[in-house]
Amino acid sequence: MPEEALWATFFDPEDALDRLWPAPLGDAVELGCGFGTFTLAAARRSDGIITALDIDAEMVAAVRLKAQAQALSRIRALEHDFIAGDLAVAPGSQTHVMIYNLLHLEEPVPLLRKAYAALETGGTLSVMHWRSDVPTPRGPPLAIRPAPQACAAWLTEAGFSRIEHVDLGSGCPYHYGLTAWR
Repeated sequence: MPEEALWATFFDPEDALDRLWPAPLGDAVELGCGFGTFTLAAARRSDGIITALDIDAEMVAAVRLKAQAQALSRIRALEHDFIAGDLAVAPGSQTHVMIYNLLHLEEPVPLLRKAYAALETGGTLSVMHWRSDVPTPRGPPLAIRPAPQACAAWLTEAGFSRIEHVDLGSGCPYHYGLTAWR
């Protein structure tokens, strides 16, 4: 991860969530919360509990401090390995799952299946990832960045039936987005 101040210049989290999470109600889980860029924005717009998972204890602690400082009491930040384990939420309990900048994994479909299982019927999942068709200031190596079409195919394989490509506009110029419905 770059310095947080630089990281913040890559995204307009409120605008991105307006586009990626069309009905911001109920509980949601973010996989790989990092600095909390999207966790905090999600908590400001939803009436539910936002579960923020990350394997890095320092990131989780930072998200907790930010949530406390901003009086966002509905954030549940946990140090948790969601790749090796579960998503730390009950099956069928979430209205939304956020997976941002993570699907360059060797095996993304098992993670997407976990996300599908966590969603209630009609719930949505949003994906955001670094583009490979334009120069970007950060991100994983181009060779492992998944194309939007590959992510859509993985979502279909994981069980999602409706998948929409989302134009993230100027608020996230280095990223593409997808929203999928269970």
